[in-house]
Amino acid sequence: MDMYSLIATAKAHGASDLHLEPTLPAALRVRGTLRTLGAPLSAKLVMEAAQEIVGRDNWPQFLERRSYDLSQTIQGMRCRINVMQTSRGVGMAIRLLSSFQATIEKLNLHPDLKKLISNTTGLIIISGATGSGKSSTMAGLIQEINLVETRHIVTIESPIEYIFKPHRAYIRQREVGRDTPSFEQALIDAMREDPDVLMVGEMRDPETMRLTMNAAETGHLVLATAHSATAAEALQRVVAAFPSEIQNSVCAQLADCLVAVICQRLQYRPDLKIQVPECEVLMPSHSIKNFIRRGEFFKIVSSMETGADQGMWTYQRYRSWLENRKQWYIPGEKSDEEPAGALPEAEEGKVTLPPLERAGSSQPVAKRPTPASSSIKSKDGLVEIEPVEGGLEAIISKLKS
Repeated sequence: MDMYSLIATAKAHGASDLHLEPTLPAALRVRGTLRTLGAPLSAKLVMEAAQEIVGRDNWPQFLERRSYDLSQTIQGMRCRINVMQTSRGVGMAIRLLSSFQATIEKLNLHPDLKKLISNTTGLIIISGATGSGKSSTMAGLIQEINLVETRHIVTIESPIEYIFKPHRAYIRQREVGRDTPSFEQALIDAMREDPDVLMVGEMRDPETMRLTMNAAETGHLVLATAHSATAAEALQRVVAAFPSEIQNSVCAQLADCLVAVICQRLQYRPDLKIQVPECEVLMPSHSIKNFIRRGEFFKIVSSMETGADQGMWTYQRYRSWLENRKQWYIPGEKSDEEPAGALPEAEEGKVTLPPLERAGSSQPVAKRPTPASSSIKSKDGLVEIEPVEGGLEAIISKLKS
């Protein structure tokens, strides 16, 4: 069985990950559990598959680094692939991404998360363990902007996971290693690219974190991911990445630019046969900001427990909401339907933008309506009058009659 057949099989089983390792059977992760598939794989088969995926031009980079990240569409499935050198030879870890355009509804997230994208500046951190759905949640927030806002979105990813189709937003996606040498360079470039929204695939080092917070402070909405088990730990890890002598200033900067921290984990629902994100949401209230400025992250938990009226969610409170939820999106059942509020899908390379305005005018350019026969419409108690011949006298006469 070749790699393409294995990916097709993984897709058919609803697997989230596929692992290939010489002398071991292929392994699928289905609903959080690993299970093997078929006979052990030969080193030759995995090596040939890896060389084909990476490509002849990029193979020297793999040999130098002993690992290589990329994303491709295989068997109709978008895959994020890590090729690695192991003790047995060349292996691969393949993440099978969702085939639908992620939205808050389709990810079964709380609708209140949509409120976060109404901000035009600041930093939204999506955190959680590896494989907890952080990238999907971030893609869902970007897609919500794409469906309703005419903003310029720039994504910086390594590699690109979800390919966005422009609806109302103007979207540029850049892949580290292919389109830009590093996250740092891409963030520096972004400041000259007139973005409204920046999506940073991962804050891995202090320089990326510093540039990300600077972008959030200078009039941009920035979404970024981090690895942590709780929202408070995500903030603590950001600060701890910097030298101790500047951590106080980093705490102040983080408190000023923070919009929210979403920390999540996946829970399997046997009744729905899907994994559902369970979230913890931290909002920057006055007390939370003070705790961040003073570096007192251990006090954040108690404030979150009493901050429901400020939009905060603890895992326990969010779990109670999930238990009472009645409507769910089940992948495959409504894949052909557009989410509520979606606009018709844009053509390739075409973005739906509002009409340009006249210079010196605040009103959009519109065609002047041509005179027609008199017509009066009533809607919701309001009278709408269409243009008629005869001017004001004809209108008054029509109303009297």
